[in-house]
Amino acid sequence: MTRVPILFALLLTGASAAPPVRAEVKLDVRADGIKVIRNEPVEARERRLSARLLSPPTRALAEMIERWSAERDLDPRLVQAVVQAESGYNPRALSNKGAIGLMQLMPATARELTVEDPWDPDQNVGGGTAYLKRMLDFFSGDVQFAVAAYNAGPNAVLQHAGVPPFAETRAYVARVEKLRRTYARAYASELGAG
Repeated sequence: MTRVPILFALLLTGASAAPPVRAEVKLDVRADGIKVIRNEPVEARERRLSARLLSPPTRALAEMIERWSAERDLDPRLVQAVVQAESGYNPRALSNKGAIGLMQLMPATARELTVEDPWDPDQNVGGGTAYLKRMLDFFSGDVQFAVAAYNAGPNAVLQHAGVPPFAETRAYVARVEKLRRTYARAYASELGAG
């Protein structure tokens, strides 16, 4: 028996033993010409695009969001909505622009916030909540402006004296607000049923 059939048999055996992974693979070319291959798990994409605010997929992540929200004096449902809209609760998310992790921190923002490892879920949520709190403070508690700044940067919000007219940013702000509202309605109906 030659090496090729043995290798082929090993590959087939390994491939059949591995559980199937559903993912959407995309190739993007950034403005600087760098090609980025994205492999977003289908489950994360479905969570990210869900029309309602979903519970974090793990207890550890739910507790992390609650802890950092309390430490930053933020509404945990706002943080949860941002995490869901940004990454679908995928700690390995990488955008075509280079944003990293659960709260999609840009590397420069992560450095500015002294996040040593933006891939670490706890550090990522800590940095993301610090930045979100900074935007809320900067825009005097205006959630729409803060969320727009989280997406497009504070200068864009200042330049346009409000939510910038960028389709991506407007859709993002509306999405985060809709997710927060679905949570509020679900909570109110639970109280009414009890």
